[in-house]
Amino acid sequence: MLLRAYGIGIFPMSHSADDPDIFWVEPRRRAILPLFGLHISRSLRKTIRQDRFRVTADQAFVEVLRLCGEQTSERQDTWINEPIFEACRRLFAMGHAHSIECWDGERLVGGLYGITLGRAFFGESMFSRETDASKVALAWLVARLRVGGFTLLDCQFMTDHLASLGAKEISARTYSGLLGNAVSDSVPGLPDVGAGDFAALDSLALSPAPDLPPDPALPSESLTVSGPVSGQLIVQLLTHTS
Repeated sequence: MLLRAYGIGIFPMSHSADDPDIFWVEPRRRAILPLFGLHISRSLRKTIRQDRFRVTADQAFVEVLRLCGEQTSERQDTWINEPIFEACRRLFAMGHAHSIECWDGERLVGGLYGITLGRAFFGESMFSRETDASKVALAWLVARLRVGGFTLLDCQFMTDHLASLGAKEISARTYSGLLGNAVSDSVPGLPDVGAGDFAALDSLALSPAPDLPPDPALPSESLTVSGPVSGQLIVQLLTHTS
């Protein structure tokens, strides 16, 4: 049911973590982050290059989900109730939910999670316990989606934070067209045909990188990696500089 809902542009929410019910949302105005339009400041670029945080994917999905739903001084309540929590855990087991984690040593200090369908990533929530941790997670997500052939990063609702990073607000009609193109080859319950590859970044190695989405401005000869993907490579992917 959830995959079909995302496929037609609606998503579930709850009034609070303690509310057992959910309701379905279809915003009149939708926030998206263009995959070639992420704004990263010089300071954030420096943080990523220096590998201040160790960044992983799908290594602590349940922890990220719990921390996204945790009450903080800035967020007194959350829309992630138990039914949504359990549904996301099932989608993760199916390969349709993913997380990005930022670590300081062995401490999880930031991250985000979302749902994938076809070539669309539906960003659900993020958290940060250290300065810039969620921004770093988002930068790695965008790089991962670009390398994996995704075409749509849905942010649901616009916020000042997202706007500062390059998110755009579009009409429901425009969003519907982008969504249709992104999920047209994906049928819930069957193997995805032409779906984005969330793991493609992990196998990016040697130069040039033939699996990158075509982009004449991208100097593929400069994209090299040996061993784990570094922050330097992420900055190269996002800024098109060597």
